[in-house]
Order: sequence, then C-alpha cells, then structure tokens
Amino acid sequence: MSTIGPGNRPDVEDIELDGFVRALQQRHGYDFSGYAQASLKRRLQSVVHSGGYQNLSELTGRMLRDDALVPEIVSGLSVPVSDMFRNPSVFAALREEVFPLLASYPRINIWQAGCAHGEEVYSLAILLEEAGLYERSQIYATDFSDAALLRAQEGIFPAKEAHTYSENYLAAGGQRTLADYYHSRYERIKLDERLKRNIHFANHNLAADGVFCEAHLILCRNVLIYFNNVLQNEVLGLFRDSLVRGGFLCLGNRESLDFAPAAKAFTPINAKARVYRLAARA
Repeated sequence: MSTIGPGNRPDVEDIELDGFVRALQQRHGYDFSGYAQASLKRRLQSVVHSGGYQNLSELTGRMLRDDALVPEIVSGLSVPVSDMFRNPSVFAALREEVFPLLASYPRINIWQAGCAHGEEVYSLAILLEEAGLYERSQIYATDFSDAALLRAQEGIFPAKEAHTYSENYLAAGGQRTLADYYHSRYERIKLDERLKRNIHFANHNLAADGVFCEAHLILCRNVLIYFNNVLQNEVLGLFRDSLVRGGFLCLGNRESLDFAPAAKAFTPINAKARVYRLAARA
C-alpha cells in the first residue's frame, strides 16, 4: 500500500480547485477543466473574497445546493475586458485585407466568440457599415456568461472611455467621427440602436458546445490565452469546422497558431494582426 508523505502531498487549494471544477461540471454543465489553472485559481479567489466565503470548499458546497448562485459564479469567472477598436491595427487589417474579399459573398456570417461586453462587436458593425457590407452581414456574438451578454446587448459604456474609443476608431481607419454612432447622457454613451440590427447575441461555451454557425469570419481575441494547450487546439478545431472554405480567423495579439496541430489548416494573411485564412478544401 502506497502512502503520501509530507513532501509530496497535494496542495489543499489544488484539491479544492479540482473539487470545484468537477462539481460545477457535473451539477451545472459548465466545464472549466481545460482552463489554465493559475488564471482560474486567481479568478476563483476573487469570487470567494467578494462573496464573503471562508474558502473555495464553502463556495463549492453552496453552489451544489443553490442554483441561483451559478450565474454569479460564471460571471465572476469570465474576463470581460476590452475596448472599442482594441488594437486598431487589427481592425485596419480586417478593413483593408479581409473585407474586400468578403465583399464577393452575397451573405456574410461573422462569429464573434467570447464577445464580453460587446465593445468589439459594435466596432465591427461600424466598420462593416462604412465598408458598405453591413446590410448583407449577420454578426453572431456569443459568450458563456449571460451577465456579459446582457451588458453587451445594452450597448452602453462609460463616457470616460469615449476619447480612447475615438482615437482607436480613427487609427483603425474610421471614415467619420465615432460620436456619429452614439448618444451621450449621464456619464454614459449609448450606441445607436441601428448598429444592433444585424447582431444576434447568444450563449455559447467554447469549452463544451459545438459548431455555432457557418461563418465567413471568426473573431476570438484574447480568449484562448485562458485555456490549456489541449482545449486551445480543440477550440481551433471548432473554428476550422465552423468556417466556410477560404474563411478567415482573427485571434488576439497574445495568441498564435504556431504550435497548434490545427494550424496546418490555416494560412497567415497578416501574421502581426493574427489574421489567418482557412485553406481551400477539396
């Protein structure tokens, strides 16, 4: 019979984390087993602290018995951090190198995976509008957090961010002024309702759900960095299977296809902007 000595005993927090992940998946269907452990642990510590729990074990026990607690936990585990036209050179690359090719399609389906609070979704809608492509485009904006999706659907952001958003917009090749697309009131800006006309918000979990739509362009920026290598490749395979032949994939500036087995299906269009094209299939 083998024993665990003092020098090789698992850390208590690691045991608690494993128990939480298993409980959340088995009881509520959310699978975080493929998430990078260090990042997941930090976010869970924040949830434990903000909820006033003594430790993760207490949170796990409460979660198993209180379904109403789950949306709050899932919201705490999401990372809804973004800006409008974040990394403007990426949006400029989409406008200059991808949109002209998308223009050959009579209908254009775009999947924004991990849309957070919607900043990049509305950024995309504005550039499509200015490129004359929005009327034949459908943007499917997904996230696993219902709380984030509700915020995204509102299209309301702090007015203090408007200056940064405007600078990003112009750097991305914006043809007007960003103020043309929003109304300002009570220290908030609310984006024009017309920008929402071709946006469809839906819950989708990249770690557990399958193909969402047949897309001509998929944007998933700075989401894969929170996954381990196995889950990263599974999600890239999901994107590959979701794209039409010759479709485009845009990742975050901290992400790359370089070491992923799924990379052989893609060709770099703009490596610096992390824009790739799915190779034509027979």
